[in-house]
Amino acid sequence: MVNIGIDLHKTQFTVCVRTYSGETFAKYPTTEAGYQAFLAEAAAWQRKGQEVRVGVESTGNTRYFKSRMEEAGIGVTVINTMKFKVVNESVKKTDKHDASTIAEFLEKDILPTSQLCSRESEQLRRLLKVRTTLVRAEVVIKNQIHALFAAEGQEDVKSASLQSKRGRKQVLNALNQWKNGLVAQPLFDTIERLEENVKGIEEQLRALTFGDRMVELLMSIPGCGEIGAWTIRAYTDDIKRFASAKKYCAYAGLAPWVQNSNETIHHGKITKRGPKELRTALVQVVMGLRRMKDKSSSLRLMQRYEAMRKNKIPGKVIIATARKVATIIWHMLSEDTEFDIGKMVDQKLMKKAKAMSNSVGLATTTLKEHQEKPKESKTGSKREKKPGVAREKRKKVG
Repeated sequence: MVNIGIDLHKTQFTVCVRTYSGETFAKYPTTEAGYQAFLAEAAAWQRKGQEVRVGVESTGNTRYFKSRMEEAGIGVTVINTMKFKVVNESVKKTDKHDASTIAEFLEKDILPTSQLCSRESEQLRRLLKVRTTLVRAEVVIKNQIHALFAAEGQEDVKSASLQSKRGRKQVLNALNQWKNGLVAQPLFDTIERLEENVKGIEEQLRALTFGDRMVELLMSIPGCGEIGAWTIRAYTDDIKRFASAKKYCAYAGLAPWVQNSNETIHHGKITKRGPKELRTALVQVVMGLRRMKDKSSSLRLMQRYEAMRKNKIPGKVIIATARKVATIIWHMLSEDTEFDIGKMVDQKLMKKAKAMSNSVGLATTTLKEHQEKPKESKTGSKREKKPGVAREKRKKVG
């Protein structure tokens, strides 16, 4: 068996071939000629009846490199760089030494592996990153417009006024009165172009996820919009990769770190090891649930959220609830079921509310029956007084 460790870069890759006879090194450029030369060497080993395996770190061009190797029948192991600190923390940091270390660990089958996402998920991620870049640029430009008002000593414009074309036109007219129109006009033109590009990207995302079952399930959660569903879909990729909800939470970086030595156990903040975009999307789902109180106020999840807010820091409460949301999402995607509010509602609270409503309904019915009941005649009672008798008494007194 031939084990090959590769230190992959943008312009070249260093190869360490480890066989029973020792190690050999070579360098190839990341061009078509370089790939062809390396594949020719690998084909020579394969013709001798030897199995060829390659280990490579996860970088920007790893997907292309992996696809080229697999087309030639070469098995590729993608290394999880977060767990493979032997290369990063090595005192001797050279391309040859890194490739040799990868080949040695590959030979012993102790390389920490990483799984590349599907091409569909990668395309969604790229579009979402471009959208995020454009939105951030739009925020920077809007801050420049706020600065123009501050420079004139005027009352700052409301942020909502910059969200629509009509509002931006009114703001621009106000700036023209202070002779800042020439400065502000390019800013407003840029905002228009950025908004058009953002809408175009959202249309592409909508087309790519049309009929996607994962997106449909995520959209059934109250407070989860399209952007949140697309982001969770892109960075989750295949939910079957995660054997349990705990592993999915750990992948999202929402699990607390732990240090256990002898009889001492310390728990700390969340690891933040997973995709930042996925954690942000889960937090946004929590905030969306909190905004939709008419649908989420009876959920055990949000009742626990409100109870924790009384004694804990809001940020910690949000993260703890996001971890619960990640657990719910894992069950939803694994079982292919939509968000069921009935399963999330506190049954004791529902029974109490139902009992109260029933008692109120019974009291209302009794009141109606009492009002509709015909009045009984009071003829012959002691309280009945004739008008003639009262007049006679008044005359006698007079």
